[in-house]
Amino acid sequence: MAETRTCLVTGASAGIGAAIATEYAARGWDLALTARREEPMVELATDLKKQFGTTSHIFSLDLFEAEATNDLMARIEKKGIRIDGLVNNAGYGHPGRFMESDWQDHANFLQLMLRAPCELCHAVLPSMKDNRFGRIINVASLAGHIPGSRGHTLYAGVKSFLIKFSQSLHLEVAEYGVHVSALCPGFTYSEFHDVNGTRDGVSKLPDFMWMDADECAEQGVEACERNRAVFIPGRVNKSIAVAARVLPDRLAMGLMAKNSEKIRKG
Repeated sequence: MAETRTCLVTGASAGIGAAIATEYAARGWDLALTARREEPMVELATDLKKQFGTTSHIFSLDLFEAEATNDLMARIEKKGIRIDGLVNNAGYGHPGRFMESDWQDHANFLQLMLRAPCELCHAVLPSMKDNRFGRIINVASLAGHIPGSRGHTLYAGVKSFLIKFSQSLHLEVAEYGVHVSALCPGFTYSEFHDVNGTRDGVSKLPDFMWMDADECAEQGVEACERNRAVFIPGRVNKSIAVAARVLPDRLAMGLMAKNSEKIRKG
């Protein structure tokens, strides 16, 4: 009988996180789910148990807290759970221009979006290397491939970091049977734009710009299985990333300056 593996998914209460958790459950994995909101995770776990027989361990947690990742790993270890997969998905977009927010707001953003993913990778990799198996998906963004926008000042920079970080880890741990992949979705149907206050703007974008969270999750998990260091789901998103690479910087920046208000609140 094949051994059941367990995947830790952050930001698992909704959107891409819940979709990726569902994809792993469909592939026979058990889950460790973490987010601030417990009730949606309980509902997801109940549904996945009915559909796939999945065992889900639920950890309500606020990754804004500096010791959150240490606390999470201690709780996981206490339960005797071995983490074979990690999906760093928890995230949000902080609206407005850089100097319109207190530094603490930016520090919280960096804690959740940059420090926590790195800490979790550092925590789970020793076991993965010892077992010569592991899967890590860092949910980055198409924003990491294009020029930064006016407003949401740290977002593109953090997502670009996650892409480069994933590429480096990919090279460092491949020999141990550990796959590391940066998943870079574009506009995806989820709560993300409601939370950051950009729903009115992005709702004006044409339908072909959007992707369903389930489709994004399926492609992202499969890309990690194929050991793709960086994966951009969707033809439109791939085309945008290519255009950003080949256009002169001045022209690309000009286009972003012209269109920032359509996609970013700031």
